[in-house]
Amino acid sequence: MGSVRKASAWLGLVEDNDDRYYDDEYTEEAGSREAWVTDPRVRVASEAAQEQGRRIATVTPDGFRDARGIGELFREGVPVIVNLTAMEPGDAKRVVDFAAGLTFGLRGSIERVATRVFLLTPADTQIVSGEAAGRATGGFFNQS
Repeated sequence: MGSVRKASAWLGLVEDNDDRYYDDEYTEEAGSREAWVTDPRVRVASEAAQEQGRRIATVTPDGFRDARGIGELFREGVPVIVNLTAMEPGDAKRVVDFAAGLTFGLRGSIERVATRVFLLTPADTQIVSGEAAGRATGGFFNQS
């Protein structure tokens, strides 16, 4: 796979045909979407979390017209997970460009978490990775 193709796959603009890292036994549960009572494209945590300032939104836009909702949530200081898997590649690229400009303008960050899924975090939000903690202490099973 060429470097341009790898970069496009990393951004989620083309399908990643490298199946070395995928588990065939993984199945997505359909019942998980029914638990939400709000708009299926925008999900925000419960009222108690909103009062304490700990919220995160998940947005699955249908087209570029939904980018405004992403921007409004991000301007409020809410981290946003943007799932672009249901979009056409051209519109998905426009949303990624919009999100990159949005995070740059508000001093936040954008991170790809899966194919065509991105995490937008405001400037005052820290992303904690579980991998770094295990490596720093020598791992879970290395307790000598």
